[in-house]
Amino acid sequence: MARARQPVVDRQASITWFRNTRERTGRLFDLLSPAAYFEQPIPLRHPVVFYEGHIPAFSVNTLIKRGLGRPGVDAGLEALFARGIDPEDGDAADESAIASWPGREAVRRYAAEADRTILDALEHADIERDGHPVLHRGQAVFTLIEHEELHQETLAYMWHRLPSALKRRPRDAEVVPEGAAPVVDRVRIPAGRATLGAGRDEIPFGWDNEFPTLVVDVPAFAVDRHNVTNQAFLEFVEAGGYTDRRWWSEADWAWRESAGVRHPPFWVRGADAWWWRGMFERVPLPPAWPVYVTHAEAAAYARWKGGRLPTEAEFHRAAYGAPDGGERSYPWGEGPPDATRGHFGFRGWDPVPVGSFPDGASAWGVHDLVGNGWEWTSTVFDGFPGFAPMASYPEYSADFFDGLHYVIKGASPVTATGLVRRSLRNWFRPHYPFVYAGFRCVEDAPR
Repeated sequence: MARARQPVVDRQASITWFRNTRERTGRLFDLLSPAAYFEQPIPLRHPVVFYEGHIPAFSVNTLIKRGLGRPGVDAGLEALFARGIDPEDGDAADESAIASWPGREAVRRYAAEADRTILDALEHADIERDGHPVLHRGQAVFTLIEHEELHQETLAYMWHRLPSALKRRPRDAEVVPEGAAPVVDRVRIPAGRATLGAGRDEIPFGWDNEFPTLVVDVPAFAVDRHNVTNQAFLEFVEAGGYTDRRWWSEADWAWRESAGVRHPPFWVRGADAWWWRGMFERVPLPPAWPVYVTHAEAAAYARWKGGRLPTEAEFHRAAYGAPDGGERSYPWGEGPPDATRGHFGFRGWDPVPVGSFPDGASAWGVHDLVGNGWEWTSTVFDGFPGFAPMASYPEYSADFFDGLHYVIKGASPVTATGLVRRSLRNWFRPHYPFVYAGFRCVEDAPR
């Protein structure tokens, strides 16, 4: 007689995870003054009000309606708050004109009722059903909570663009004391294999673009030991890198010209010095922090330095490969992603000096591959061979297999710790200037 499969979803752990995630979202919204509620800090995204309604509406639409086949809480609001907008798809202000946004009290009443509905389902409903497209291995439960964690990072970089007067600075919002930028050097990574993605039964949950595994043979290459810092990038700026089209692709140069881009998006030019646009204040440009830039700026700098951006497979080889031919779950090994390993998990609102977490270095001695900023790759976002859309959120990845998005890997200061897994893939358009993403350069190694 076949043994019954052990459940993937732990009810009590999921309830705790859901509550903690909702509380963190609440703290994010509490950072804003009431005057910010209908502000639109990024023109290509909805106003703030949308996101306070979207997160609970998505959870209801996913688990309650699509998964359990039950009625929702408020059909009108669940339609209004159904989905966000992809950067550069159009002006979100036009789309928001389809309806008058409800007031905050109405949104919060809806969210509270949605939370009660989700918690009741997590405690009592049949939330894991073998063979059910949405509930198999508890997919809907993981989807709704990780969706919220992903959106928390979106909220953070939206808040970053709001004036300081519209935000309440928390007590723990300290800027890490400055350190010296390290000497720039590269580490040679020998040829070997990189395993991208994961097996469908290998991890409890992954987004559809994480499956199945893809094994890639990676030739030898050399990679920057540390992320490119503000100090290093300043050399490119001062050398006229933004006005020399030799370093830019045709499309990137056209964007730079039309948008009037002259420096990284988190930099602010003062009367006689550069400043960093922090979450709660401007600070003198910290030379040892990683520079946050678009893919276009990163690629231009890499060409100027005689290198290029790494492929997704090269990132994996540098991050998870080992000299013995094996592969690790994390750059540092198999230990959990705790506070000694990197700058992630909402432990700060801005970066810290590169190399601050030596215990998080890879087997090759490459630092900060997880945390302190996502990292651009040269790989165009697409599904691995055998890709299949996920039933709980079928448009999550497939809508972006358009040749216009690039894979980013790693994590930022405000990436939830649970998302720090090897198979996770993120992606953005090459000219999107708001994401917390830096980069490092690579070059082919001599044979």
